[in-house]
Formats: sequence, structure tokens, C-alpha cells
Amino acid sequence: RAVLFRWGTHTCNPRTTCGSDSPLCGVTWGIYTECILEPLSLPESPGGVDAVESSPYVPCIFCKECYVLAEQNQLLKHMIIEHKLVIADVKLVADFRSYILYWKRRFAEQPVTDFCSVIRTNSKAPLEEQDNYFLLCDVLPEDRLLREQLQQKRLREILEQQQQERYDTSFHSMCMFCDQEFTGNRSVLLNHMAREHAFNIGLPDNIVNCYEFLAVLQGKLDNLQCLYCEKVFRDKNTLKDHMRKKQHRRINAKNKEYDKFYIINYLEFGKSWEEVQSEDDRELLDNLEEDWSDWEEHPVCAVCLFCEQQADTTEKLYLHMQKSHGFHFPKIKSEHGLNFYQQVKLVNFIRREIHHCRCYNCQEKFESKGGLISHMEETKHIAFLPARSTWDQPQYYFPTYENDILLCTLSDSEDAKAEDQSEEVPVVGEDISSLKALKQSSVLNQLLTFGK
Repeated sequence: RAVLFRWGTHTCNPRTTCGSDSPLCGVTWGIYTECILEPLSLPESPGGVDAVESSPYVPCIFCKECYVLAEQNQLLKHMIIEHKLVIADVKLVADFRSYILYWKRRFAEQPVTDFCSVIRTNSKAPLEEQDNYFLLCDVLPEDRLLREQLQQKRLREILEQQQQERYDTSFHSMCMFCDQEFTGNRSVLLNHMAREHAFNIGLPDNIVNCYEFLAVLQGKLDNLQCLYCEKVFRDKNTLKDHMRKKQHRRINAKNKEYDKFYIINYLEFGKSWEEVQSEDDRELLDNLEEDWSDWEEHPVCAVCLFCEQQADTTEKLYLHMQKSHGFHFPKIKSEHGLNFYQQVKLVNFIRREIHHCRCYNCQEKFESKGGLISHMEETKHIAFLPARSTWDQPQYYFPTYENDILLCTLSDSEDAKAEDQSEEVPVVGEDISSLKALKQSSVLNQLLTFGK
């Protein structure tokens, strides 16, 4: 092997012998077969395996077998069958290759039983028929620490990639639905597809590796595959009609292939987006429950019809109006059989008359509200209502004061309720034996004539 060995400042060529005084000189170089072909760096690669990040191969933890990274299931199958090793929750390992390389080094240093739980199968069978399987999982503190470190490393890389894409102004791509060209920032294209084509894959800031994501989606469309149900169609027009009519112009959230394109899947160790989202929902519900338990009802603070007195319940307010002003609202409501809407009109009528400093019985006007109230109390005008036609008018449906809490606390009279329930309303069936004559005599014809 053409390697130069340096002893101090003396360099020898392995293809020759050297006549110097160096301890290596005069020795046939062919015996140095275990030489190092490239510089080493500390710490060394686990198990002596090349740990270059770009390598597409992953070695077996126990032997020299290697598999392409994309075929990690084949490697896992090999380790189960040949070496009885089971790795728990592999899908949650952030960097599968680094994880395997780490344990390859550790298993070379210590026995596998120092790290793994032993699971014996066929325990009731003869000893020679029993098998011991080894379980490697994050119950082992070292394994959990490794998984967390790999997760943090991947999260840092993903956030850096997201930050780069967020401020990238060299983005260039075509819309998948109208072939319009977009340049500048990725958000321009994503917002266009959401706004113009109702195709929303999420907020731009929630997406990473956008180029690859769009390429995956475009590849499915090129293969005439629906992005949601993933059925394949015979031509492009049929696919477009299907996605439009079935409202399938969206991606399938259950498809794990898309997980790597969303930041949420990198945020918490060992959790998918569904778990993170469900935890957020539960936390929101818990917070709501706490908020409701701490919530205290604010007083009603309804205002008297005749003065500025406030009360936190309608009962207290009615009692105040009866004792201070001689106005017995519940009695008036009962005697006149006022339903809810009539009460509303009466309250708004009284509010408006008092606002104008006018007695609602004799219509005499006063300079101040105090003078009006004194007059109404002395003459007993406050206790009696004017004719129903005076206040039972549609104009008084509208509140005199928009923040009148008293209007929100009104209720139907119990007598009126009982009367409504006991009253039988006759139902007369319409004679439709002569439908043509009915149409000709209908009042709707007048509206049609008016419209013309």
C-alpha cells in the first residue's frame, strides 16, 4: 500500500528500502499490511466503521453485513433473525444510522447483556429449544440519553433549514394546478394554492424542506394519483374532476410520508404530531376547566327606572322601586298579564319618558329628573300605567339605553305562561281540492301585480 510513514522528520517510501538510521529503515515494507489509509480524528468512528454522514449504508451491530439506509427494515429483520436483537420504537429514533453506529461500538466494548433485557421464548420447552432475545429500548438510561441527543441534533438542523427557507428569496417553482410560475419566497406559491385552488398544506412557517415536499406532491399528480385517497386514475382530467367533486384537493394527514415536512414532528422527543396536538387540546381543556373553577360571576348591576340606584339582582331592584318610589313592577306585570315583549316595551317607554323629564301619566314636563320624580311620587302617577296603546307600540322594542341590564333579566308572567299553555289554538286545514282556483284567489297575486 502506497503509504508514507514518518519517523520524526524522516520519511520512508514503502516501495523502497531506506539506508538511514531510522528504526523503520532497511525493513521490507511488504510486512506492514495493517496500515491506515486516511487521517484519524478523535473520537474515532464507532466500531471502526466509517461514519461519514453522507454514507448511504448502515452496518449490522454484530457483524459485517451492511444495508442501504432506505432499507432499514431489512437490517432490523436481519438482526432479529441472526442475532436475536430487538430494538424498541425504532420509528422514534431521530437518526437511525448514528444510533446503530453508537451501539455497534458499545457492544464491541461490553457484552450485550450489560445493556439489553433478556427475553426467553419457549421457556417451558427443553433447554436446547429455548431462545434468548435481547431487547434494546429507552428504559436503559444510556439509550434514552442517546435518543434525546439525536433528537436535539436533528431539531437544530431542521430549525436551521427552516430559517434558511423562510428568508430565501431565490425560490422558484410552478403551481401544480394552473402552471403559473412563482419566484421569490415559498410563501407566495403556498398562499396562491390555498387562496386560488383551495389546496392548503399548512402555513409556510410550519413547513420544512419545501422543495422536496412539492416534488413529492407533483410526482403523485404526474402518476395520476389523488393526493388524499391516493387512488390512481386513467387520465389527468378524470383525476382533476375527482379531486374537485370529492373535495380531495388536500393531503392525507395519516400518510406518514408527509411527517418529515412539518416542524411539529420534530419538536418533542418520541412524539408524533397527533400526540403533540392531542396534548395541546387536553392542556387547553384543562386550562378552561381551571378558568371556569376560578371564575366569579359579576353582579347584574341593573339600574332603577327612576333613579341611579343599582342592584345585583332583579329582586333587590324591584324591592327598591316599590319601597322608594311606590312602583311595584311584579304586581303591574301580573295584573296586566304582560308577556316578555310587553315588559320590554314598557321598560323602554318609561326609560324614554324619564329621560325627557316627562310624566308618563299627565305628560307634564319638568326642568330636572328630581322634580319629575317628586311630582310622580306625590301625585301617585308613578304607580299607574297610562293606556296600553300609549306604550304598547313597536317603537319601544328598541332599547332606550343599549346597556340596560334590566332588559336581560325580564321573564314571562307565570299567569301568562299558564294561560298560553291552557289555551287551545285551533288549526284549520286548507282546502286544496281546487288548487287552480286557490292560486287565482291567493293574495300573493297582488304582490306579483305590484312587482310588475
